[in-house]
Amino acid sequence: MLIFDMDGTLIDSNGIWRDVDIAFLKKRNMPYTKEYYEGVAHTIFPLAAVFTKEYCQLEESTDEIMAEWMEMAGDMYATAVTVKPGVRAYLERCRERGERMMVLTSSVPEHCRTALTHLGLMDFFERIVFAQELGLEKKNPECFHMAAAAVGVKPEECTMFDDSVAACRGAKAAGLQVVGVYDEFFDMTWDEMQQVCDRCIRSFEEMA
Repeated sequence: MLIFDMDGTLIDSNGIWRDVDIAFLKKRNMPYTKEYYEGVAHTIFPLAAVFTKEYCQLEESTDEIMAEWMEMAGDMYATAVTVKPGVRAYLERCRERGERMMVLTSSVPEHCRTALTHLGLMDFFERIVFAQELGLEKKNPECFHMAAAAVGVKPEECTMFDDSVAACRGAKAAGLQVVGVYDEFFDMTWDEMQQVCDRCIRSFEEMA
């Protein structure tokens, strides 16, 4: 089973959330810092909201914070995101070979379905598993155990593609083969990614 992350792996969308984070903090006269980035990047929406409420000492509820993020992201998942280079061709080849494929993502379900449908990628995957619905971050190995169980395979029968070094560590700890995918927004973790993963690629154009 081939398991794909979505944001930053299949589609070029990480910039959306960086821009949302910067604008959200600017409204509150706060800078976008490394500490904030590390608190919200690659985590599920509810936990990112909990961190933001505490970090910014906000009176708003976590539901109100998430609603503001959703409004700020608007329809960009339907209009602004693009497929990363080589992805579509690689998925086509995998389908021709009879490979089973699924998505495991920390993305908001609404955004994920919108993007994959808009970009014509939905039909490649037999299942989408949302970390948010599991209530687990992808740095937790149990997230991958549950995703594999959802499609009736063992973790060691799976290969995960992800741009998050934390998620890659979680997948490795769960027993998966892991391919680290480069994304410019997380360039600072690329050296670490190459130490963690079984293979790293800068583009799916490298995949045979």
